[in-house]
Amino acid sequence: AGVPWPEPRFTDNHDGTVTDHLTGLIWLRNGNPFGTKTWQEGIHLCNALCSGQYGLTDGSKPGDWRMPNINELRSLEDYGHHTPAIAEGNPFKNIRNSLCWSSTTVASAPNLARFLFVGIGSCVWDHKEVLMGVWPVRGGLK
Repeated sequence: AGVPWPEPRFTDNHDGTVTDHLTGLIWLRNGNPFGTKTWQEGIHLCNALCSGQYGLTDGSKPGDWRMPNINELRSLEDYGHHTPAIAEGNPFKNIRNSLCWSSTTVASAPNLARFLFVGIGSCVWDHKEVLMGVWPVRGGLK
């Protein structure tokens, strides 16, 4: 049956981060901080992200941030919207309406990883050497 969305769904923490009250995840407010990167470059950049970079003033240290898995990335989807397929009135900025990597590797083909087409909300997979956007996340409900 699902869970109703909390009101508000997202809160701008005014430190470069946004809290998603549905999932408990903390997202970088900048939805496209690094431009397009390969999957491995994206993993590295997310893991190295810390306060003082890309508008962050949250006190985070390297290792606090990561690339979201496909379920976390898809949790942002709102099929009632497109370009991007994210709830209207969200506090994010610089959202890339194109392809965005997840950390989820395809089990039967380890050279492939899942990604989300943020503009329309569909998700598929591609070779990890393809250049795509990356949207860092941290935390979550424990």
